[in-house]
Amino acid sequence: MESESIVVLDFGAQYSQLIARRVREQNVFSAILPCNTPIEDIRKLSPVGIILSGGPASVYDQDVPAADPAIFKLGLPVLGICYGLQFMTHVLGGKVRPAQHREYGHAEIELLDHSELFSGLPPRLEVWMSHGDEALELPPGFRLTAKSPTALAAIEDAATKLYAVQFHPEVRHTRLGTEILRNFVLRICKASPTWTPQHFVNATIAGIREQVGGGRAICALSGGVDSAVAATLVDRALRNHGKPRLTSVFVNNGLLRKNEFEKVQKKLRDQLGLHLVAVDATERFLGKLAGVTDPEKKRKIIGGEFIAVFDEVAQRVEKDEGEVQWLVQGTLYPDVIESVSIRGPSQVIKSHHNVGGLPEKMKLKLIEPLKELFKDEVRNIGRDLQMPEEILQRQPFPGPGLAVRIVGEVTRERLAILRECDDIVVEEIKRAGLYRKIWQSFSVLLPVMSVGVMGDQRTYACTCAIRAVHSEDGMTADWVALPHEVLKTVSNRIVNEVRGVNRVVYDITSKPPGTIEWE
Repeated sequence: MESESIVVLDFGAQYSQLIARRVREQNVFSAILPCNTPIEDIRKLSPVGIILSGGPASVYDQDVPAADPAIFKLGLPVLGICYGLQFMTHVLGGKVRPAQHREYGHAEIELLDHSELFSGLPPRLEVWMSHGDEALELPPGFRLTAKSPTALAAIEDAATKLYAVQFHPEVRHTRLGTEILRNFVLRICKASPTWTPQHFVNATIAGIREQVGGGRAICALSGGVDSAVAATLVDRALRNHGKPRLTSVFVNNGLLRKNEFEKVQKKLRDQLGLHLVAVDATERFLGKLAGVTDPEKKRKIIGGEFIAVFDEVAQRVEKDEGEVQWLVQGTLYPDVIESVSIRGPSQVIKSHHNVGGLPEKMKLKLIEPLKELFKDEVRNIGRDLQMPEEILQRQPFPGPGLAVRIVGEVTRERLAILRECDDIVVEEIKRAGLYRKIWQSFSVLLPVMSVGVMGDQRTYACTCAIRAVHSEDGMTADWVALPHEVLKTVSNRIVNEVRGVNRVVYDITSKPPGTIEWE
């Protein structure tokens, strides 16, 4: 149990975890709870402050998400963000109405007088707005501390330690948002900055040992950063006098990149020392995917088939080494928040094979030690575990593999084409010294045929899309302006070396409105 924390009450926002993450960046423990969590359960976390997240609802909606109004009487500092401001205003006696001028995107606000929340900041701030309602009348005791050209931007009742902002300080689009949250956490809540990645490692290892007891586990290992760190963490927790109680399972689902099945096995055995079992299940996966074009169906089929394979491997391990009760996965928070609404009325964006793709009934119980973290946080955890940078710096690769980079049906022929295209993209990105500077770079095979001319002959072949993005955590992303020479080389190589492709296009869509992967 943490000695103190900041509790984030989630009203269904897509970015609730970003708030918790910004708090952790101040080396203060944070926990996300549903907005309707009973007061006694909030108290168990020994909070020194509470943050109310944003959310898609209006305070006047039917079945509106709500917190216990008693949170405002605990004597703790409370910060409301966006919907959190509107909820605070509504509950404490103010009035909220649909805004005459809705604000979405960048805005400039003006600070008024002095507020501890904005201590040390310039009088004008660039912020990110996303709201359709606004506070019309402030609750008794509150004052306006910042305004935008069309609406209020921040309010407070410093005497009762209640603060609220209409914008989103947790997103990078609010340029000094981290400083605002730092002021709340360290100046107003007076939290002690003692929580670190090593603290997380120690606490997680202790928790896994208590959870699993003397049991055994298997790990769904993809070879990527997430599952490798999860496996290393759990392996460290479960080793008994050097003898492993974790069996890591690396499945070739037929959707891996070029030569990946062989390369990953060598790295995980040689560099991490994991007890690894490799399974080639290409035939069964491609058989299940035959004729399937819907992205959600593809993800759910892959998730279900992974679990079936793991169940079979677990049975074989049990015969040789003893009963297996646990399945370890490298699930991260972006996977969870896009797949299912776990704390509030946030919307499902797409099912990730290891979250929304899981069957309702499973023989194995889940261990997901990283599910509250983002990719860069996981890399820091891996460094504290002294894992090789070669593994930690791998770009993200989706669990469903190339299936979500082939728009439409997955076939052997289309997989072979995409593997060659993708290999060229990665090779040229590395050659240009950009691989570690880019969050993700890859190719996508489109269900678009077009006419071309090659060697004075007419061709009618596939289109390959190139995608490269900058991101901090996978929740938002901006497309990368790759150097002209890199794009030129990649395009020339693909159309000349990959039979079946005669056109290359570059994706310049950010997230949002798009997602990083195409499916």
